[in-house]
Amino acid sequence: MRLVKNAIRLVFPGSEVKVDHDLMGAARALCGTEKGIACILGTGSNSCYFNGKRIVKNSPGLGFILGDEGSGAYLGKKVVQYFLYQTFDADLMDRFQAKFNTNRDEILTAVYKNPLPNRYLAAFTVFLAENRGHYMVENIIEDGFNDFFFNHLYKYRESWTLPIHFTGSVAYGFRDVLKEMCGSYELELGKVLKKPMDGLIQFHA
Repeated sequence: MRLVKNAIRLVFPGSEVKVDHDLMGAARALCGTEKGIACILGTGSNSCYFNGKRIVKNSPGLGFILGDEGSGAYLGKKVVQYFLYQTFDADLMDRFQAKFNTNRDEILTAVYKNPLPNRYLAAFTVFLAENRGHYMVENIIEDGFNDFFFNHLYKYRESWTLPIHFTGSVAYGFRDVLKEMCGSYELELGKVLKKPMDGLIQFHA
């Protein structure tokens, strides 16, 4: 963090520079100075209980191979599995092939040999967004978010009394599912931001 801070000071001499974890940025953008649960659902996923000043609890992530439930990488992995195992019905199989024009060997090479496999997998979430309404697509989205709720949000007792906020492209793209799930579980849905920058500008203003 010191390296980043020094680099920013070179560009903006005389300015006050604070460098922190992206989760802290998300918490301040979403919660401001209020207590709440802050969640990131983007390429990866993370969450915390924020007491208005600092992160008090964090449900540890396990990375995209073992965890990152609800993230783009997690949902994209399910899409790829459904394609490779031919779980998709004929219509979705055709749509997938028309969209990505790929095959088993290319996918396995990208995942196991090429750099940044999490970003590669996350790119497949666009298939979910473009095929909303199909029951298999809806199941993948709901199952991925359910896994996030169960493995992370349920670990905070504060989830039952405080608003739960989300930021990230996946959260924003499927915010209707988050709203429905929070309603089903009797949880209070707070803000859903595509990017935390607007909230951070307001916080620091």
